Amino acid sequence: MTTYRVCCFLRRFRAASNEPSEELGDVFQAYADGGGGVMGEEALRRFLREVQGEAAGGGDDELEATAREVMAFAAEQRLLRKGGAAAAGGGLTVEGFHRWLCSDANAALDPQKRVYQDMGLPLSHYFIYTGHNSYLTGNQLSSGCSEVPIVKALHDGVRVIELDLWPNAAKDAVEVLHGRTLTSPVGLMKCLEAIREYAFVASPYPVILTLEDHLTPDLQSKVAKMIKETFGDMLYVSETENMAEFPSPDELKGKIIVSTKPPKEYLQTKNDADADEAGVWGEEITDDKVAATAMTTEEKCAAAEEAVAAAAVDEEMQEAETDKKTQHGVDNEYRRLIAIPLTRRKHDMDQDLKVDPDMVTRLSLGEKAYEKAIVTHGAHIIRFTQRKLLRIFPRSTRITSSNYNPLMGWRYGVQMVAANMQGHGRKLWLTQGMFRANGGCGYVKKPDILMNNDPDKLFDPTSKLPVKTRLKVTVYMGDGWRFDFRKTHFDKCSPPDFYARVGIAGVEADTRMEQTKVKMDTWIPAWDHEFEFPLSVPELALLRVEVHESDNHQKDDFGGQTCLPVWELRRGIRSVRLCDHRGEPLRSVKLLMRFDFT
Repeated sequence: MTTYRVCCFLRRFRAASNEPSEELGDVFQAYADGGGGVMGEEALRRFLREVQGEAAGGGDDELEATAREVMAFAAEQRLLRKGGAAAAGGGLTVEGFHRWLCSDANAALDPQKRVYQDMGLPLSHYFIYTGHNSYLTGNQLSSGCSEVPIVKALHDGVRVIELDLWPNAAKDAVEVLHGRTLTSPVGLMKCLEAIREYAFVASPYPVILTLEDHLTPDLQSKVAKMIKETFGDMLYVSETENMAEFPSPDELKGKIIVSTKPPKEYLQTKNDADADEAGVWGEEITDDKVAATAMTTEEKCAAAEEAVAAAAVDEEMQEAETDKKTQHGVDNEYRRLIAIPLTRRKHDMDQDLKVDPDMVTRLSLGEKAYEKAIVTHGAHIIRFTQRKLLRIFPRSTRITSSNYNPLMGWRYGVQMVAANMQGHGRKLWLTQGMFRANGGCGYVKKPDILMNNDPDKLFDPTSKLPVKTRLKVTVYMGDGWRFDFRKTHFDKCSPPDFYARVGIAGVEADTRMEQTKVKMDTWIPAWDHEFEFPLSVPELALLRVEVHESDNHQKDDFGGQTCLPVWELRRGIRSVRLCDHRGEPLRSVKLLMRFDFT
């Protein structure tokens, strides 16, 4: 029994049971041999083939290997009934079956984390794990700057690191900080050395270093020297000034690539202004469609005129700022380091998104400008990102380092959807979920639908699309909170009352969220709840899973979350490890879930 003290009384509750849920028990009994309570090797093979789909991709050899691994695991855990597979009564016990289902070897995604996608295509064919203001330790206004968040991001597989370069007070050295704020600076050399040391600890594929440069030519010369001396042979230098096509991630393995605006086009950065969101975990994920489908032709024209006018005003402000600090001379060594040039914004989006067939570059748009652009130029963005790189970054009013919905960018083929890695919540969980794909290497190949340049078949994420497949998700049960949390963490007077939320984030038609019933007073909730999600674009769908503890008197407590790429889910009953609010895996907390595609 488990006891909780309430005033001067003791409340007694049934002790947590490690038994499988009722539906899981039924699955075991369906494959157990002749009512003997064990699953022999032949029955196990049948389960692996019919439920887990093990033979679907790798054939009988893979199935045999998996069966041997399961039996070896059970034997090691002493959960095999002796007598051998051929002997009466020999085989896998229900406890051994349950224990193996919960193991990391049975994870929802490939536990070997293999890179399986074609990595020989140009960089523009991939979504790239991108950070924003990578040096900040906290909020955008007053936190410290350090190389530590850069190291953390690289360990997590982030492939695009951003540094803002400013002169120090004496104008004779370079510092990294968020300009015109109260953030405390960090030395550029510390950041460069951290990148050199940790760039490839999580992935061998290239790291792109984006520089927001506020430097005079003499300081640019110093930066060029520091970069060359620090990175040495790791630094990628293009053989031609203008590349007609980006190299592939395979060709750039082990390389660090510099991307910034060429010196003669240097301009001060600008700020967006808009309202920020509220909530500890961020708002519930919406479709972020900016009411595009509801706009009339007149409204679209007005929006386009407004965007052009705003761009013109912005451009004039930039030019005025540049006139105040005209640069005398350009450092050619610094220019030669820029492998991916950042193009200067023009006065209208038609020009910004124009595709030059002889030259590839990168364009950068703020969140607010991008939201307007997808309303008036959605098709242009898809065509642009088939050859060139587009980066979108959070608006400056996200002072707490919150994030926007990254699917707003991925739906249109945007490769670099920059995220504040120090800002936690649902929007960042989506980014972390996307880049669990392809072995966590930081590069995920864009779906073919986004690379089709046939004008008659150009993808429109706002259109009504036919259902391609249906994903059935069963949430059986969860366990592990009793090991990772204090007895009174969720409720001082009783065991927790857990419920699970399961849903899809993807194109507008696929996005929805469902919820199980609340299981009262138990550390091991057994929901046995099935959901079905029709998917029109499964290639862009992410499975969202959250667990909360119901509280009638205050905000529900957070019990863990994860986000998984739907196209990589392994069929069958799988173990799903949950993460904390930062995206770090919880030591013991897992769910048992089943995935079937119909």
